[in-house]
Amino acid sequence: MAQRRYHRRNFKPPAPPAFRINGLIRVPKIRLVGDNLEEISEVIGQQIMSDIYPTHVAQDWAREMDLDLVEISPKADPPVCRIIDFKKFLYIRKKKEKEMKDNQVKTVVKEIRLGPNISEHDFDFKLRHAKQFLESGAKVRAYVHFRGRTIVFKDRGELVLLRLLKELNEHGQPEELPRLEGRRMSVIISPKKIQKKKADKAVSEKNKADKRNKEKAEAKAKKAEATAKNAEAQEANKAKNSAPAEDATKDSADKPAE
Repeated sequence: MAQRRYHRRNFKPPAPPAFRINGLIRVPKIRLVGDNLEEISEVIGQQIMSDIYPTHVAQDWAREMDLDLVEISPKADPPVCRIIDFKKFLYIRKKKEKEMKDNQVKTVVKEIRLGPNISEHDFDFKLRHAKQFLESGAKVRAYVHFRGRTIVFKDRGELVLLRLLKELNEHGQPEELPRLEGRRMSVIISPKKIQKKKADKAVSEKNKADKRNKEKAEAKAKKAEATAKNAEAQEANKAKNSAPAEDATKDSADKPAE
């Protein structure tokens, strides 16, 4: 029976780990950082600061804390490490990457098709849509497609696009002048950042005003509460001081005259 041969050309070596931890860190010294150094100092019994330490010492500290020594910046000299649970470290890193991805600005491009012989009603309809797209922060690609013999009306199509740019001057600005590519003449319009900045500024000012009003209301409530407590304390002291005087008057009235 023929033996099956295995070819090494299909062999793929295992990928190196994304992060070296514990015994995989073989450099003689590392720079230790982290926000839990005070907690580690209390457990270890000595003050540990963000500094350079022998690798085996940091590994011993990690084992004593039942945590991992994780290399977070291998290209630094010496490499930067943290003492942290490796699974927790991966979870925090994944969460930060997701937040960064969500915060990235996604450019949306909306297309508007026009004709060289477009009617006034259709032009106004397309114009309203273009304004809405720009106000929402999206780019607008407006184009005129020339079918058949309408290619002879290139100048008319360019005039339609230039008119659209003029009408949208307050909402956006073209990245370049209309350009003909094949049978399509197009132009890309970007929203003006000024309006977005104004809107963001208005929202920020509104939030600041709301915060100031809330702080004033809280301060006023605390002041009223303190005034009420002081009044109660004064009433209590007055009642306490008047009680001995009444007892003394009563005793002198009960004492027989000599």
